[in-house]
Amino acid sequence: MTFYISKIFWLVAQPLSLAFFLIVAGLLAGFLRWNRIRTLSSVLAALVLFLTLFTTTGAVLLQTLEDRIPRAALPEGGPACIITLGGGFEADVTTARGGYEMNQAGDRFVETLRLAREFPQARILISGGDGSLSGDFEGDAVIGSRFLAAFGIPETRLIREGGSRDTFENADYTQALLAENGLERCLLVTSAFHMPRSIGLFRKRGLEMLPWPTDFRTTGKASLGLDLTQPSVNSQLMTMAVREWIGLAFYSMAGRTSAFLPE
Repeated sequence: MTFYISKIFWLVAQPLSLAFFLIVAGLLAGFLRWNRIRTLSSVLAALVLFLTLFTTTGAVLLQTLEDRIPRAALPEGGPACIITLGGGFEADVTTARGGYEMNQAGDRFVETLRLAREFPQARILISGGDGSLSGDFEGDAVIGSRFLAAFGIPETRLIREGGSRDTFENADYTQALLAENGLERCLLVTSAFHMPRSIGLFRKRGLEMLPWPTDFRTTGKASLGLDLTQPSVNSQLMTMAVREWIGLAFYSMAGRTSAFLPE
């Protein structure tokens, strides 16, 4: 139930959707002659759109998360296992056409492939099922395995966790597989902005991961200011940042992470 509530909540809470609903509320308030509510809704909608499209607010918020947890020092002899969190493939496209069409988070699997070839003794656990509301698509555990196999990574090295639909379930379901295979202190590969929440959720289950962030979206030098040159990029960064900060806040209040932003 929590999964579906979070999906529906995010449909409304993401910045452009929120601006849309504020505009609709303003129109309804104007029709009912509730002038103060109409004005407030219009101003808030304009503010949300301005911050989202024409400022670097999203980049700064995302950068704060990306800079939070650096890559861990590799153990002597290399890692015994590599855990890669899903989210790097266009599941609807690959389900329809086959192959392994990547999205912006595809770096997670490119980096996993690089690590797999550098450390041939490491087991690879791919965690990710179908995170859509419909449940009609292939999960990243299936697609990611197909991707790695295409580059010569043998099936015997792979462990699939194909039931999880979000990061909370990634950690929950992975815990049992690690115990079953006698694996611990694995590299955790995910997007840099996603690493604080991921590490916190794994830590809550007593699993100490070696963070290996990838898929950076900011330069590390972003500062607050106007940016009128790339509204679509600013919107993407703001959307990702808001989603991740909301996720951190939600799991922290629910007691599901070991800390709001784990050290």
